[in-house]
Formats: sequence, structure tokens, C-alpha cells
Amino acid sequence: MPNDIIILGIFVADTSYRADRQPRMGETILGNKFTLGPGGKGSNQAVAAAKSGGNVGIITKLGKDAFADMALGIWSDAGVTSLATQHDESYTGAAYIFVEESTGNNAIIVAPGIAATISSDDVQKHTADIATAKVFVTQLEQPIDAAMTGLQLARAAGVKTILNPAPVAEISDKMLSLCDYVTPNETEAEGLTGITVSTPQDAERAAKAILSRGAGAAIITLGENGALYHDGIDTLHVPAITAGPVIETTGAGDAFNGGFATALSQGMPALSAVKFANAAAAISVTRPGTAPAMPDRAEIDALVKIDANHAK
Repeated sequence: MPNDIIILGIFVADTSYRADRQPRMGETILGNKFTLGPGGKGSNQAVAAAKSGGNVGIITKLGKDAFADMALGIWSDAGVTSLATQHDESYTGAAYIFVEESTGNNAIIVAPGIAATISSDDVQKHTADIATAKVFVTQLEQPIDAAMTGLQLARAAGVKTILNPAPVAEISDKMLSLCDYVTPNETEAEGLTGITVSTPQDAERAAKAILSRGAGAAIITLGENGALYHDGIDTLHVPAITAGPVIETTGAGDAFNGGFATALSQGMPALSAVKFANAAAAISVTRPGTAPAMPDRAEIDALVKIDANHAK
């Protein structure tokens, strides 16, 4: 059965360390907590989309090791269809995540392993999967050529396209012109436009600059300030929703993108989809971890309803 959402991305095993601060070069410090769990933006977004009610498949490459077993297990539990291939010439990716205890802010190093070899040819093997979807999502943790091919195949088939331009990289206007929606955070928006984004007004200027390069719409996620949507006609600042104390922000952007993809795939208008995604992100930051923090559909719907009632 075809998947409504196809996500191209990578899986990595997250090794997460909580401490009062990062060590300086040459220094060893004691941490407060360690966890091992599933990560990678593509994988996180697939889990977020599935848990929020989407019918999602993930295209990626894994090794043949314990971390690959972790990936397949988390996808199965969340209801994600694996379109991954497994290889023995390299390892499944891993990530170092430092979480600052007092704020929940994070810094990350990703070693993608075999996923760094995802090629245009690998993506083309999934042409039929992409063409029969409603929404295609990619990020930039795998090679840009592969992402470009996925966007081209989706656009040719009339599939809605979402580019989450993370991590920051140089992106051509040609690539942006293939994107119905581009979803950077403040740092990524600055990387795309040269505009420092600190406020919703800054975000609107950056969004307009992204559209001037060919994108259909820009959604700039602003952390505690919510998100800014602009499509050349409508502009909406969606304030952040409070779902509880912030524990960790690591997976917030992935929760947003996964929720947004689900909402679009189920026919929600873009502005409603942004509000749905904002609620998904708000819940995710009240929990530690990345994929394990993704909320389910009932939780998101309940928070959207509460927020709508407050807005009346």
C-alpha cells in the first residue's frame, strides 16, 4: 500500500550527555546523565509523522549492526514503513548530543556512516514510492545530490515537497524552486539569507528573501517564539504553545516537520498545518530525547483544541 508521506533522510543512534556545561579542549568533566536512543533528522521526522497520524515511509541506508536493529525496531513500533537498505561496508550512523542541564539547549555532532553514501541512484530506485505519495520531505544530513533528486522526482509527480534545510548548507536557487515549503530555524534561515533572525519581524524578512529565491512558502521555526509562515500572500506568526516545563529542545524541529507533513498529507490548509505542527513541537520539548519524545495524535489534537479555546 503506498505511503502518503515519503521521507528521505538518515538514522543515527543518539548518544546523549547531560551536564552543567561542555568540557573545554583537553578537559574531562563528570556528566549528570547518559542516554542512548534513536535519532537522525529523517528518522525523527518519520517517527513524528507516524505518531501524529501519518502514513509514512523512510528512504535511507543502514549498516548491519546493533544500531541498525535499533532503527528498524523504533520504526516498527511507531508504524513507519522501512524503505531502507542494509550494507556491511560501513556502520550505521551515530550522534554526540550535549544537553545543557540548566536550559535544555543542545549541541550536536553527527557521524552519518553508511548514510553518507546515499546517492541520486539510490533515490531513483524509489521513484514509484515518491510518485504515489502526497508529501515528500528531505533534509540535508544525507548528500545534497540525493535530496535534489528526491525533490525533482516529487515535483515531477505533483507531490508536495518540504525541505528542512538542516544542517546549514549552501543551497542553490534551483533546489529552492523545487520546494513548496522550506522550514529552517533561525540559524538556518540566516544561512540561507544572510539575515539575522531574532524576532518574528526578522523572520518575515528572511521568509520573503527565501521566496525571492524560488521557494513556494517559508516556515521559520523560532523556538520559544513559535513559527512564522509566509507564502507571498499570507503571513502568520504562530506563537509558541505551552505544554509544560521545557525539558529538552533537541527534537523540536523534527516534531514540527513530521507533524506538518502529516497535516498536509491529510488535507489540512497550510496555516492550520503550521498550528498542528507547532503543537507537536510544544509537546516534544516537555520530554527528554528525540524520537521517544514525539507526541501521538490524541495529544496534539487536545493541545490544538485548548489553544484554539484560549484564542477565542
